[in-house]
Amino acid sequence: MKKIVKVIEVIAASDKGFTEATQTAVEKASKTVKNIKSIYIKDMNAKVENDQIVSYGVTAKISFELE
Repeated sequence: MKKIVKVIEVIAASDKGFTEATQTAVEKASKTVKNIKSIYIKDMNAKVENDQIVSYGVTAKISFELE
């Protein structure tokens, strides 16, 4: 049996941290994508206001196996 894996790129954000932004990416993607196998964080960034971080963001590649 041959397997095919597809990769999509998503952007997710959180006001609590990079870990939560990453988890948000997986949770939101899993609503429409099945068989998620891995996530690769391509980029991380943060929005700053008044010398404080107010939002954390990740650009992630999510891999999933096609049926």
